[in-house]
Amino acid sequence: MEQVQRLTVDFLGSAPSLSQCPAGTEPEVAFVGRSNAGKSSVLNRLTDNRRTAKVSKTPGRTQMINFFTVETGGRLVDLPGYGYAKAGRAAQKKWQSTVNEYLSFRDQLAGVVLVTDIRHAAQPYDEELIDWAGQSEIPLHVLLNKADKLKRGPQSQALAKFRQTYPDTVGAQVFSARTGIGVGELLCTIYRWLQDPR
Repeated sequence: MEQVQRLTVDFLGSAPSLSQCPAGTEPEVAFVGRSNAGKSSVLNRLTDNRRTAKVSKTPGRTQMINFFTVETGGRLVDLPGYGYAKAGRAAQKKWQSTVNEYLSFRDQLAGVVLVTDIRHAAQPYDEELIDWAGQSEIPLHVLLNKADKLKRGPQSQALAKFRQTYPDTVGAQVFSARTGIGVGELLCTIYRWLQDPR
């Protein structure tokens, strides 16, 4: 496992909508992805703290926009997961609206980390987000998470296939929240965005 510096963060607060998000001009890196892709586990791995974000065996538990202040400057933002079929339609619509509103209108947004499952990367919602990021010129970095579920060969094949599909539009890497594969590469991207926002 890579020996790299971890992010030191403090929980700032939660907001149910864009209008109630914290004020300030600090650059923000948002984490988004389908429910159960491992978004909360990724945040916990980056901070080396299992309590940073709540991890649940039930997908769709993150229903608000959660903000974390980074010690070295800027914020991390945990957005509600999307695409959880067992959630009621009203709840799905509300979560999706919240995510869309934040991504489209949050001036502090410096970059987006899209968490996907390496075994099921680029699902329809993911593709929509990738296309949107390209059109909006928002920096996007895709994690092919849960890489520990595959051997090294299939990991490389999945990454190559993804990069072939999206050769110039987004950054992408193999990652494992469970074992720490790829932490250093992701931290470099996050620090770059927080220290040199658009």
